[in-house]
Amino acid sequence: MNQRLRDLTAAGVSVWLDDLSRDRIESGNLQELIANFSVRGVTTNPTIFAQALSSPSYAPAIAAHKAAGSDATGAIFNITTEDVANACEIFEGVYGATNGVDGRVSIEVEPGLAHDAAATISQAKELYAKVGKENVMIKIPATLEGLEAITSVTSAGISVNVTLIFSVERYQAVIDAYMTGIEKALANDVDVSKIHSVASFFVSRVDTEVDKRLEAVGRADLKSKAALANARLAYELYDAQFSSPRWAELAAKGARIQRPLMASTGVKDPNLPDTLYVTELVAADVVNTMPEKTMMATADHGEIPGNSIVPNIAGAKETMAELAAAGINFAEVTKLLESEGVQKFIDSWQELVDSVSQALDNA
Repeated sequence: MNQRLRDLTAAGVSVWLDDLSRDRIESGNLQELIANFSVRGVTTNPTIFAQALSSPSYAPAIAAHKAAGSDATGAIFNITTEDVANACEIFEGVYGATNGVDGRVSIEVEPGLAHDAAATISQAKELYAKVGKENVMIKIPATLEGLEAITSVTSAGISVNVTLIFSVERYQAVIDAYMTGIEKALANDVDVSKIHSVASFFVSRVDTEVDKRLEAVGRADLKSKAALANARLAYELYDAQFSSPRWAELAAKGARIQRPLMASTGVKDPNLPDTLYVTELVAADVVNTMPEKTMMATADHGEIPGNSIVPNIAGAKETMAELAAAGINFAEVTKLLESEGVQKFIDSWQELVDSVSQALDNA
């Protein structure tokens, strides 16, 4: 097993792969990544599936769905849930060995439902039932409407991966939505020890947007600092909330923490170290879901320190103050990033529907 990724795991970080395809499953690649590169989970999203379904390996499935008279949306639902179910089976060993903490595979509700709580709740339950695996996680975006869905779906005993979190303030609301869901689950006699959750805090996109604004105001000296500072302050909030009296009462009844997940950790600025958002976000209970390129860079040359979050929290607060003094409206930045994030997934979903429609026509 790769020593650098093993060291990262030993430091408290769960390595999850931000990618899934039938090719990975059928070739044995996913199993190899588990065995040799410490991969302990997988996340998917509409962009990932839009890329994956362009592979010839899906041709037999497309042909079968055409013969069955499926439309594009139906075919996508069945094909993606089948991939996720098969990946869940591959991760069963990790799931068992970690008592359900890892070995997780995430699948996202349709992004067009991001502002419709009722429809999100309905589809989350439908996805969970269709995959039919205890180690699946349903991804729900952290929009204001998503918060209601997170509580409802959690209360039903379904594990949720909350996605598209950009601000510490919204993260606070996400934690509250999760804890409220656990409280409701307990009131309904649901076994909360089976409910796990992660809160996906996006990293690299913050630097991309903030750095653009810093260039415009002549403060390039502050570039490439915002994303790490923001993520570190999110971890500080996690640490405080999950050591609170409210949580202690829930934990005593068997509830599991909602772990902070660092997402979008592939570096987009070629001038930055390609392992920056991995090696600088190391702490207990962190999940880092990374593209394979970032994972392999970390395996090759990532220097894994001890905890690189907690000792840098004071510096993170200083950075955020410096950014504010430079005129960066961080609330405006994170609101924009949430809106863009939802729209990007909607665009990818439409691309996926269009490509599957064409494939069905040509099959």
